[in-house]
Amino acid sequence: MQSRSNIANIAALLLLLAGGCLLGAQAPAAAPSTSPADSRVLPAPAKHAFPDGQTLDYIAEWRLFNAGVAQFRMERAGREQRVVATADATGFVSLLYHVHDRFESFFDPVTFCSRTVSKHTEEGFRRLDTEITFDGQRKKAVLHEKNLKDNRIKQAENDMPACVSDVVSSIYYVGALPLTANTTYYFPVNDGGKTIDVKAIVETHEEVKVPTGTYKTVRVQITSDSTSVKNRGQIWIWYTDDANRTPVQMKSRLFWGTLSFRLQKISSATAKP
Repeated sequence: MQSRSNIANIAALLLLLAGGCLLGAQAPAAAPSTSPADSRVLPAPAKHAFPDGQTLDYIAEWRLFNAGVAQFRMERAGREQRVVATADATGFVSLLYHVHDRFESFFDPVTFCSRTVSKHTEEGFRRLDTEITFDGQRKKAVLHEKNLKDNRIKQAENDMPACVSDVVSSIYYVGALPLTANTTYYFPVNDGGKTIDVKAIVETHEEVKVPTGTYKTVRVQITSDSTSVKNRGQIWIWYTDDANRTPVQMKSRLFWGTLSFRLQKISSATAKP
C-alpha cells in the first residue's frame, strides 16, 4: 500500500475536511458562505454547549478487512476547547504498513478560530513531531516539525486569514452548521502550509446502520477545489439527524477502494477542570 494511501492519511484527511462531531443543532447567527470568495469561519451559536468528556470510537474497514481504529475526544481546557484524535492500523493492514498517529487541537469556543495543533505521526518508517501555531493577529500559520529519525528540523511561516479551522477542530465546526439539504458551505482550513477553502455539500437524508445502532442521518460530501484534495478521492460523512449531529459513518473513496469509518462506541466521562 502506497504511503499516500494508508489509514493515517485518510484519517487525517477526514479530520481535516469532515465535520460534525457531537455538536448541537443551533445554527450560527451569521449567513453561511456560498462561494470560495466568501469562505469564512462563523462564530459558535449562542449558548452553545460542547460535549466535554465524550469519546467516539470508530472501526476502519477496507474491503473485507478491519483496517484500523480511530478515536475522537473533546474536553474543556481553560478558556479553550481541546480535541484529541488518534488513528491506528490494525490486523492485516498493520502488517503491510505501520500507523500510529495522534492529533491534538486547541480552538476558541466562541469564534471557532484555531489556536494550535500538535501531531505525532508514525507512518511506515516515518516518525514526525509537528507543532502548528495559528497567529490570527499576524495572519500567519507557524510550522515547527522535527524528524524523529534523523533529528532534522523544519520551520516555516505561511499566510492565512485571521481565522481558520484546522485538521481536528473542523470536525466540530461543520457540525455546528445547519445541515439543510442542497446547501453548501465554504470555510478556510490550514494544516501548516497553504490555506485551502473546504466545501461541505449537504446532500440528502439516509438511514445508516453501524455497530452502535441504526440512525436517521444527513449525508454531507466534503470536498475542495484544491488539486491536492481532489487527488485524494471523494469523502462523505453521515451525521445523526438530531440535536447531537453525531458522525456515525465516514467514507473515503479512492482509486484502490473505499475506506469506511463506522461508529463502534460512545462513552462519556466527567471532564477535568
